[in-house]
Amino acid sequence: MGSSVNCFAAAEEGSGAIPLITLRAAQLGAYWNTATLRQRLWMEGAGFRADPNTWLMVPGENGKPVAVLAGIDDPADPYALSFLPMVLPEGSYRLDPASPTGVDAGLAALGWGLGAYQFDRYRKPTRAPARLAMNGEAAALSDSFAQLKATLLVRDLVNTPTEDLGPDQLEAVARRLAQAYGGEVCCITGEALLKENFPAIHAVGRASHRAPRLIELVWGDLSHPRISIIGKGVCFDTGGLDIKPSEGMRKMKKDMGGAAHALALAQLVMAQKLPVRLQMLVPAVENAIGPNSYRPGEVLKTRAGLTVEIDNTDAEGRVILCDAITYAEEGKPQLMLDFATLTGAARIALGPDLPALFGNDAALRTAWFSAGDAVRDPLWPMPLYAPYQQYLKSPIADLVNTGASRMAGCITAALYLQRFVPSDLPWCHLDTYSWNDSDRPGKPAGGEAQGLRAAWALLKQRFAA
Repeated sequence: MGSSVNCFAAAEEGSGAIPLITLRAAQLGAYWNTATLRQRLWMEGAGFRADPNTWLMVPGENGKPVAVLAGIDDPADPYALSFLPMVLPEGSYRLDPASPTGVDAGLAALGWGLGAYQFDRYRKPTRAPARLAMNGEAAALSDSFAQLKATLLVRDLVNTPTEDLGPDQLEAVARRLAQAYGGEVCCITGEALLKENFPAIHAVGRASHRAPRLIELVWGDLSHPRISIIGKGVCFDTGGLDIKPSEGMRKMKKDMGGAAHALALAQLVMAQKLPVRLQMLVPAVENAIGPNSYRPGEVLKTRAGLTVEIDNTDAEGRVILCDAITYAEEGKPQLMLDFATLTGAARIALGPDLPALFGNDAALRTAWFSAGDAVRDPLWPMPLYAPYQQYLKSPIADLVNTGASRMAGCITAALYLQRFVPSDLPWCHLDTYSWNDSDRPGKPAGGEAQGLRAAWALLKQRFAA
């Protein structure tokens, strides 16, 4: 588990914690006028200008620190203070309510925890983070800590190598969450997938020594609105017989990033007791190479009854998702959200930080996009451009999993999924990278939650009592 759990001090420690004064560059002059001559000379000598992501320890008359100045830009940005936990000296700090720029306690807690994260499963942390002493309304802090915990779950799962996180371990995570929050888990595994009519999931995962499975977690009152959350759980993607080059395969432990998001969003729904009937589905497989790997040119049956010609075995995510989507819609949910590390084309189009958002319901898509903008969890709407369905035509089956053209790859992938979604079911699909390529404040290199907090904000807007 990430080390952010150790970056907060008990509330009673607040009186002895060093005050943290947040200010914009334009407010430095006003603060200057309240400082002592010694403090002014110290700030001038240090060249402190209150630029974003800069800080200065301010000494008192005895040389001991009396405050920390932290330069920020946008106090509504949860990442505003994320640079501090791993640069401040170890110890306890507290938000100064007299700061020229006030920062909401809940946002501060979220950002502090994101900045303190270190993946410590395989090596000891380089240092302990500075600790933030929290005060504030319990409800606001509860939601912030729940979002932090969910984000860290995504990071931990995506960062874990496949050796320790295969389909069976994903199932174990779902069972742990269900036990913690009063849900129920059903898992259909191996050859039972064929018996229960999930042939596409079975075909993609059958070559692995670890059996493919469909993981289902349900929670909540039957009388509440039903929602379905689906996550792509490809625990490792070799590309199958259309094998990836080594540079393309290096990060493929993260190809279960969609499943990590689905599990984390389910955790948020259950922990915060959102009044919904939750169904979370994860088709969990390894796209491995073996004597019984599914092959290019094969025609697969799907749960929906549509046949799919396999043009490329490396387009496996959409193949397993279509069976899960069909199963979810059979329960008549009020809305369906899916998360998937689906295409490199989305990264080419939008880069690593902007997940591509598709949806058949304009109001739902706009609400998710707007929620992301409000909580600083950005995503970008993309079109389900119907004429591009021509790229999915097959001469021998109902559709092909990927066409010969490389044009509009993320759009054609979304159009493939849309073929399995009833037109009257509000549905959105998020094509997410789930990864930070480099270290930035609050966003360490490695696994990342993208669109998760936005999805939670969307669900709260729709279903909160």
